[in-house]
Formats: sequence, C-alpha cells, structure tokens
Amino acid sequence: MNKDNSPGEPSAGHHEPHTGGLGTRLNWLRAAVLGANDGVVSTAGLVVGVAGATTSRQTLLAAGLAGLLAGSLSMATGEYVSVSTQRDSEKAALALEREELATAPQAELDELTGLLAGRGISPDLAREVAEQLTERDALGAHARVELGIDPEELTNPWHAAWASFAAFTCGALLPLLAIVLPPASVRLAVTVVAVLCALVLCGWASARLGNAPARQAVLRNAAGGAVAMAVTYTAGTLLGAAGA
Repeated sequence: MNKDNSPGEPSAGHHEPHTGGLGTRLNWLRAAVLGANDGVVSTAGLVVGVAGATTSRQTLLAAGLAGLLAGSLSMATGEYVSVSTQRDSEKAALALEREELATAPQAELDELTGLLAGRGISPDLAREVAEQLTERDALGAHARVELGIDPEELTNPWHAAWASFAAFTCGALLPLLAIVLPPASVRLAVTVVAVLCALVLCGWASARLGNAPARQAVLRNAAGGAVAMAVTYTAGTLLGAAGA
C-alpha cells in the first residue's frame, strides 16, 4: 500500500479527467478533423481535375479558391442550420419540462424517481436523490436525467458554423498551395503526396478520437482520396483533350 495515500484514495500520479464537457469537446474535435478532411478531399479533387485539363497557374488558383470558398461557406451554412434546429428542439423540450414542473411537480418528482431507479438505484435511495436534486435545481435535474440536455451548455450554431468554416478552410489550403506553388513539372506529384499524407493524418486522428482501429480508418481515408483524385484527373484530362 502506498503510505503517502490513505486507503481508497487515488495515487498522486493517477489523474482521471472528470470535466463535464469532455464529451462535448471530443465531439467538436472530431467534427474539426472531419471538416478538415472534407476540405482536403474536395479541394484536391477539384484542383487535380483542373490540372488534368490545363497547366495555367492562374486557372488552378482561381478554381482552387472558388472551391475553397464554396465548400467552406456551404459547410458553415449547413452546420449553422443543423445546430440551430437542434438548439430550437432543446429549447422547446426545456420549455415543456419547465411547464410540467410548474403544473405537476409531484408527477415530475415521481418520474425522476423512476428514471433514477431504472438506472440501478434502489427505490428508497432514488426517491431521496430525486428530492434533493429537485430542491437544488429541478429543471436541471430533469433536463440532464430525462432529456440528456445540460441547460447551461446548449449548442451554439455560430460556434459550429465558424468551426466548420475554419476546419474546411485549413484542410482546403493544403491541396491549393500544393498545386499552385511548385513548378508545373512536379506540381501534380507534390499535390498527390501532400494530400495522401494529410488524409493519413486525418484518418488516424479520427480513429483515435473514436477509439476505433487506426489502420482501417487510414486505409479507407487514403484510398478514398486517391480514387477521388484519379477520377477527377481522368475527367479533366479527357475534357482538356476534347477542347484542344
């Protein structure tokens, strides 16, 4: 037994994060990784396809910037609409719960007791806990236990929109810079290598965040990006040859 610690106490070197927002932060981080991944794949497919039709640096830059802006704004708008809908639903559920607490407090107390008992707590203890939670913060207790909502941490659509915009833009900048900065003779090879490396990193990160096998995620991600670039490059080459 460690003499520096009393029985039942964790050792000084053992730290467990118990912050309430850990799951939320992981979800945001996972969304950022996926947004960056989308930016890499969609922009890479666009600029590689254009590169198959032309070697003009100005054309590649214009196409890449257009794709970056269109994609990032589309991601931001979609995320804003989606999260706004979720937030509206959460507010409506909280309003209904607030009304039920005001009109039928005893029924709500019984309901909270049943929910706690359903989680394995003995009926007597569940009743005691429900009463204490109701005295302290009835709405918060019902929101967390019954609805799975934290009233103090409702989703913010603007945060989601800006995060999606930034993540997509960061991902899209890689293939854009890789296609316009190198000399024409090596720009395609540089872009393909840079994109595949980025997709490997994104696949690994998303797997780690989701506690999933990294190898399968990396292979799927890299293979999907490679196929996308191959298809768009072939299409661009055919269109370029047809227009010559």
